[in-house]
Amino acid sequence: MAEYKVLKKDGRAKRAEFKTVHGVIQTPVFMNVGTQAAIKGAVSTEDLEGIKTQVELSNTYHLHVRPGDTLIHELGGLHKFMVWDKPILTDSGGFQVFSLAKLRKIKEEGVYFHSHVDGRKIFMGPEESMQIQSNLASTIAMAFDECPSSVADRKYVQDSVDRTARWLVRCQNEMKRLNGLPQTINKEQLLFGINQGAVYEDIRISHAKQIAELDLDGYAVGGLAVGESHEEMYRILDVTVPNLPENKPVYLMGVGTPANILEAVDRGVDFFDCVYPTRNGRHGHVYTNQGKLNLFNQKYEKDSNPIEQGCMCPACRRYSRAYIRHLLKAKEMLGMRLCVLHNLYFYNTMMEEIREAIEQERYQSYKEEKLYRMMGR
Repeated sequence: MAEYKVLKKDGRAKRAEFKTVHGVIQTPVFMNVGTQAAIKGAVSTEDLEGIKTQVELSNTYHLHVRPGDTLIHELGGLHKFMVWDKPILTDSGGFQVFSLAKLRKIKEEGVYFHSHVDGRKIFMGPEESMQIQSNLASTIAMAFDECPSSVADRKYVQDSVDRTARWLVRCQNEMKRLNGLPQTINKEQLLFGINQGAVYEDIRISHAKQIAELDLDGYAVGGLAVGESHEEMYRILDVTVPNLPENKPVYLMGVGTPANILEAVDRGVDFFDCVYPTRNGRHGHVYTNQGKLNLFNQKYEKDSNPIEQGCMCPACRRYSRAYIRHLLKAKEMLGMRLCVLHNLYFYNTMMEEIREAIEQERYQSYKEEKLYRMMGR
C-alpha cells in the first residue's frame, strides 16, 4: 500500500509524497507529538485539524502502561479512540529503554522494565512491541531498538547495534504475521527500521547498509539529539543518510529546533518529531520568525500585538501578548493552550514553506534567510 514518491530534489533536500492507508503525507513533515494519545496543553483533535497537522505521534510504551493497548484494540484502535483519521506513527518503546535506564535490564530476548506508573514488571521485546503497535493500529510502527547513549564506549555501541539489527528482523517477521491475522485492525501497518551507532561514523554506515537490504517501508536515524553537539549530529547525518535507500522516507527521531530541522532537510531527511514546540509553549516560550519570545517577560505586560504579526494561528488571530502573558501568570490553562497551538502552527507552517522552497529550487536561500531572521538579526 505504501508508496513513496520524490517529487523534486534541490541539492540533497527532497520534496516527496508518502501514500499510506490513512492518507497521503507531504514531506518534509513535522509530526505533532501526542505521547499519551493527546497533545499536551489541552489540544483537541479539532485543533490539530485547524493547525495543519499531518501526522500525530503516540508512544507505544506509555499507551501499553496506561490505558493498555488491548483496551485500545477493543475500542477500535488509536484512530477511533482519539477521533483522528489521518496518519499516526507510534514509536516502539525503544527510547524508553534509554530514558528509563534505572528501571530496566536489557537481554537478547528483550527488555525487562518496571513501570514508571505503578512499579509492575513489564517485558518488551521485538515481538511484544509489534503486538502492542498492532493493537494500537497505527499507520506506521517503529521497530524495537536500543538507543545507546551518545557517550557510550565503542564496544557497548557495537554490541547494542548488532542486537538492534537482530531485533529488526524479528520485528519484520512479527509484523508480517500480525498483518495477516483476521483480528488485526490495520492490516496495512507499515514498519520503519532504526539506524543506531551513537557518534561512530563507521558503525552508523555499516548498520545503514545492513538495514537497507531489508526493504522496509521507511528508515529512521535514532540516537541523536541525546547529548551530542549539533555539529556531531549533522556529521552523522552527512555520512548515514546517503547509505539509506533513496526511494524510502528518512525520519530523524526526536529532532528538534527549527534550525536542526532546516539543516537536516538539507541532508535528505523527510520526517521529524520533537516535544520542543509543545513543551516550550507550556512554559510561555513561543517561536516567531524573529526568534523565540518568553511571554513571561515584563515587556509584554502592555503589548497589544499578537505573538507574531501576520500569523494565522488561533492565538494570533484574536489574542494579544499582554492577554496571553496574564493567562500564563495566572496559571490559566488557556495561556498554555494558546502558546502550544501557536508553536505547532509555526512548525507546521515552516514545513509548508520548506516544501514550497524545495519545489521552487530555492531551498538554500530560504534556509539561510530563515536562520538569519530567527537568530533575531
